[in-house]
Amino acid sequence: MNISQIDIFLFMLAFLSTVFFTLFVRKILKDAGITDKPIVTEHSHKTGTPTMGGIGILLGILITTCIYFKNENLVLMTMLMLTASLIGLFDDLIGLKTKEIQKKIRNITSSPLEFGRLTLNPGEEARVATPKAKKDLEKQLHDEKVEIIGEAPIKSEVKESKKILAQFLISLFLIGSGSVSTSVLGFDMGIFVIPVIMFGIIGAINAVNLIDGMDGLAAGIVAIASSACAIFSISIGNVDGGISFIALAGVSFGFLALNRYPASIFMGDTGSFALGAGYITAAFLGNIIYFALIALAIPILSVIVSLMHRANIIKLPVEPLHHTLHYKGLSEKKIVLLYWGITVIICALALYFYQYL
Repeated sequence: MNISQIDIFLFMLAFLSTVFFTLFVRKILKDAGITDKPIVTEHSHKTGTPTMGGIGILLGILITTCIYFKNENLVLMTMLMLTASLIGLFDDLIGLKTKEIQKKIRNITSSPLEFGRLTLNPGEEARVATPKAKKDLEKQLHDEKVEIIGEAPIKSEVKESKKILAQFLISLFLIGSGSVSTSVLGFDMGIFVIPVIMFGIIGAINAVNLIDGMDGLAAGIVAIASSACAIFSISIGNVDGGISFIALAGVSFGFLALNRYPASIFMGDTGSFALGAGYITAAFLGNIIYFALIALAIPILSVIVSLMHRANIIKLPVEPLHHTLHYKGLSEKKIVLLYWGITVIICALALYFYQYL
């Protein structure tokens, strides 16, 4: 493996340009009042933090690609990131509109209380979100078991079916390029690689989007996973494939510089859609989809857990899993460090097993 000066320059260019543009975007968003209104009770203190910071990520990768325009993989990855980012931006803009105001309550009894799908311990708080919780509210207010302590504005959202359709359209750009090898996971799939690409794009976007719920969580995991993929690509002689991941790691670390705890800006769907699409596109173009999936194990696992929750196979008090951990008392900083640490270990083990086994 040989990390050249060009690779280091590429990383620093992506890193520094993303820091610069994110600082610039943060000021504009703050001046325009485009800030977040968290619906998670434990994150209410983050109200007023600029969102849609993914624009800084997009500008960082664009300027990097303009300089490294001869690398076809990097150019195509950036095009997919741009497309996905625009769709995420529309979702963020719709989210600026308040859909409803939900009440926040506290258990004022001396024993655990069943409320909606939750079990509230004495003094614990929750939003009145589900139909069952709204039904329980009137009775438990009457019985003086809960008290209303505030309200939470709930953002408008695009329906899941429409999001999936938009992500499906993103996959058509990659399919139409004809740049993805039909050999996936060691099998020549021929025309059947098309549904694999579709599933990969949709899955990766949703995985990164789902994990984007705590300061630095998504940016950090994508940064670590992309770095590992870059090392892996270069170690097998796939330098062109590694270039895309080096750039992606650079912009992820660049955004992380301002998004780490306590975050001064959030990426929003504008950023998470772009990072998810860029990551899986780089994996397909570099033909290392197997390693890339291993490196992204934590977000993929989070999606599986959430799907099991929605299918009523398991029960989470709060979705997704990292919010459940927070709800159970683990601090946000510890959860993020835990997720980062597990990702580092998984990537290190994957690289080790490839090199020595």
